[in-house]
Amino acid sequence: MIDLAALAGLFLSALAAATILPMQSEAALVALLVAGVHPAWLLVAIAGLGNVLGSVINWLIGRGVERFRDRPWFPVKPAALDRAQGWYRRYGKWSLLLSWAPVVGDPLTVVAGLAREPLPIFLALVTVAKVGRYAVLAAVTLSVI
Repeated sequence: MIDLAALAGLFLSALAAATILPMQSEAALVALLVAGVHPAWLLVAIAGLGNVLGSVINWLIGRGVERFRDRPWFPVKPAALDRAQGWYRRYGKWSLLLSWAPVVGDPLTVVAGLAREPLPIFLALVTVAKVGRYAVLAAVTLSVI
């Protein structure tokens, strides 16, 4: 039987972990894999969907952040925004394949929005990165248990 609460928890954990909030979702995925109640493909798909959706939230934040750059209360200085955009222009859309990585991944998805990366390209690259990370984690976990 499918436990919707557990799947919803995994989804929300993955969504929150992909935003700029300091969270992680790997432990939830591993715990559900070890429990063995749900098929691994379903868990990877749900975690991936939540994580990609969280990255889209970051992308939307990046799209809207430009209008606040000169406000005195805005926490990021205009020079830092310019550096981030320059970095993204230098390394380009392929850097989104690192969106799964701790520390740099979430800010990278915000900068992609700031740099006006088209949503279809953003979605394709981030989905490969995020779902790929969960698939590798699931494969390693299942090979150990």
